[in-house]
Amino acid sequence: MYRVSRILRTATHHLSRVNGTQTTSAISASHMHESRRGTAKDIKFGADARSQMLQGVDILADAVAVTMGPKGRNVIIEQSWGSPKITKDGVTVAKAVELKDKFQNIGAKLVQDVANNTNEEAGDGTTTATVLARAIAKEGFEKISKGANPIEIRRGVMSAVEHVVDKLKSFSKPVTTPEEISQVATISANGDRKIGDLISDAMKKVGRDGVLTVKDGKTLSDELEVIEGMKFDRGYISPYFLTKGNKVEFQDALLLITEKKISTAQSLIPALEMAVNQRKPLIIIAEDLDGDALTTLIINKIKINLQVAAVKAPGFGDNRKNTLHDIAIATGGIVFGDDANIHKLEEIQHNDFGQIGEVTITKDDTLLLKGKGNKAEIDKRVQQIREDIENTNSEYEKEKFQERLARLSSGVAVLKIGGSSELEVNEKKDRVTDALNATRAAVEEGIVPGGGVAVLRCIKYLDDLKPDNEDQKIGIELVRKALKQPCMQIVQNAGVDASVCCQQNS
Repeated sequence: MYRVSRILRTATHHLSRVNGTQTTSAISASHMHESRRGTAKDIKFGADARSQMLQGVDILADAVAVTMGPKGRNVIIEQSWGSPKITKDGVTVAKAVELKDKFQNIGAKLVQDVANNTNEEAGDGTTTATVLARAIAKEGFEKISKGANPIEIRRGVMSAVEHVVDKLKSFSKPVTTPEEISQVATISANGDRKIGDLISDAMKKVGRDGVLTVKDGKTLSDELEVIEGMKFDRGYISPYFLTKGNKVEFQDALLLITEKKISTAQSLIPALEMAVNQRKPLIIIAEDLDGDALTTLIINKIKINLQVAAVKAPGFGDNRKNTLHDIAIATGGIVFGDDANIHKLEEIQHNDFGQIGEVTITKDDTLLLKGKGNKAEIDKRVQQIREDIENTNSEYEKEKFQERLARLSSGVAVLKIGGSSELEVNEKKDRVTDALNATRAAVEEGIVPGGGVAVLRCIKYLDDLKPDNEDQKIGIELVRKALKQPCMQIVQNAGVDASVCCQQNS
């Protein structure tokens, strides 16, 4: 119940770097991997290099594969600080693997890339992608060692993948009712019905396109809170702004909004002085921030821990302008640098700032919660957008208006995860995040039979393909064998005879 087609594409695309067109340079790089000991270098070639890389692939895949399915095991990961981490999340396990042998580590890193990119692309299914990647790498390395042409193998693999993806799309069934949403979330949360119902309830309150986020709770139980806020797909301009792990988090912050690029530090000084005097963090949303302006912010962040972060404005053209005005109205601020240039940064006043109760910024998006905008002004803006939707004939414009309407009117559903210890909360948060991503994918793209059965049923359709040569046929056969592995791994983790069970479901 995840984006199987995206998972399959991601797994095969990254392994094609080892088994195909891009492989010559990639394998050459791994052939000549340098382990620096002064001026000494370790160099390995051909089958020897592939063998050790494959050992690394196996070590990582074995650690990840045990988490797969409803009967999958938990993995305990040692942390550099604090308590150990307990998780069933494939990408979390993959990221924790670091091997002493440099050549084995190269193989492990290749599969880590598969897991990471699957997580970014689909939000879930990282264990499935890892299992598929291992199967393709193992068979692919073996065939290359026996003289098969890696370029033609890759072509065969990619043609098989495209064919399977088309079949998976034809199998998919839409998810429409709250009960179906709850079922998807429950399965993705390892059978936890409470989490499934919580996510279903959250989607019901903010809509399918609404924003849902996961945070630590302060009680023993899980809670759902819907608060005023908005989210857009632009992250921090520089990682130097990070405050907590891989994100920026502030409370009770001032918001400076401008349509223009900021390049000079001089134009920011009045705003910075006001923020410092009020002892409040400052968030800057601008077309861009570079030159002296960016350098000044970074230096002050590093040297005096200035609470500041900068984000690029979302959208383009008129949509960007309208979105910035939406943000300004929701937070009680104004937009600087409009066409009339009435408001200038150098003349900023206290009332020109937007104000927000909480802000979270990652490398990809920004979440603004508890804006201090005037309720009447927000309602007026919402009504105006609804009228714009009615009056436009452009599907593109209608889609953009709908996005703006959702940001302003739906609010943000915050899932607060409770527990008796930090260990319990973190483990549950991993499951909730996975369930949330899987549910979003199901709502967007539909569901297919689970348990690895969907890809298993695609195997027979590979007979329709007509390869141009024997090596392309080998590529197709690699995919045929790989498609059996998710089902076999799930069944094996459940302690059942994998070959018999998968044969019955194919």
